[in-house]
Amino acid sequence: MNFALIYRKYGTILIFVGICILASLLSPTFLTEANLTNVLRQVVVVSLLACGVTFIIILGHIDVSLGSVLALAGVFAASVMAMTGSITLAVIAGVLVGAATGLINGLVITFFRIPSFIMTLATTTVARGVALLYTGGSPISGLGDFKVIGQGAIGPFPISVLILIVFVLISWVLLNKTKFGRYVYAVGGNQRAALASGINPDSIVIKAFIFNGILCAVAGIVLMSRINSGQPAAGVGYEFDAITAVVVGGTSLMGGTGTITGTIIGSMIIGVINNILNLLNVSSYWQQIIKGLIIAIAVILDVWTKSARTKKKA
Repeated sequence: MNFALIYRKYGTILIFVGICILASLLSPTFLTEANLTNVLRQVVVVSLLACGVTFIIILGHIDVSLGSVLALAGVFAASVMAMTGSITLAVIAGVLVGAATGLINGLVITFFRIPSFIMTLATTTVARGVALLYTGGSPISGLGDFKVIGQGAIGPFPISVLILIVFVLISWVLLNKTKFGRYVYAVGGNQRAALASGINPDSIVIKAFIFNGILCAVAGIVLMSRINSGQPAAGVGYEFDAITAVVVGGTSLMGGTGTITGTIIGSMIIGVINNILNLLNVSSYWQQIIKGLIIAIAVILDVWTKSARTKKKA
């Protein structure tokens, strides 16, 4: 087994273990129960976003509107909660907004053949603008019991973490145990071959964007409930963390490969890095540089390992 094969199979896990060991050596508070619980709560939002965008990236597309859709769905959910006092109605409203946004993205991308980066870049501005217009740029308060989603716990387990576990399982089953998941890999690997096999690539892309929108909405609901207010400016930069987590987790930006398990490990890596940088009081400017370098290195390793594997087969 050469290094490329070892990295391909175990690289993400080895990186995660190494970063945890390094973090525990750099900060004595890292392994405390309070800090680890805080890390889990913090990675929930990014992990939900990452699970949804994993499907998009495997298809060979990209979505840079995650943070704005999160804010839009979150403030709508918070608004319904403030008006009705019903958590159920608030969650439904938020999820419908997320699903509708994903549907619009998918339809426009497939019907007009617009690159997903361009479309979702436009959605970023539109969704953020709608959120600010709807709220008048002011936070929505008076949410009552809404905070139980992001701050509550069942026994020792935070509710937000339990929500993440449920959606991770749903994502894993969809990607690994359903016809839809097999079609996602097929379309991402070779769209022409998939089309020749009787698969409708446009339908798969639209469904993936709808699912991605739903997970953005769930992430927005969790975030707004954790801070107990509807913040139209929330979620800025979250799309970068989510995409970084997916790429670090082994999903190729070229499409065709990726796993939910790798994505979750990638999310944990990003969460631990964010946590230890905060514990060490590292400047936010340096944090941006470090995250940028991480995604660049991850893409380089992905291309290098694929190239090494291709040469070995040849």
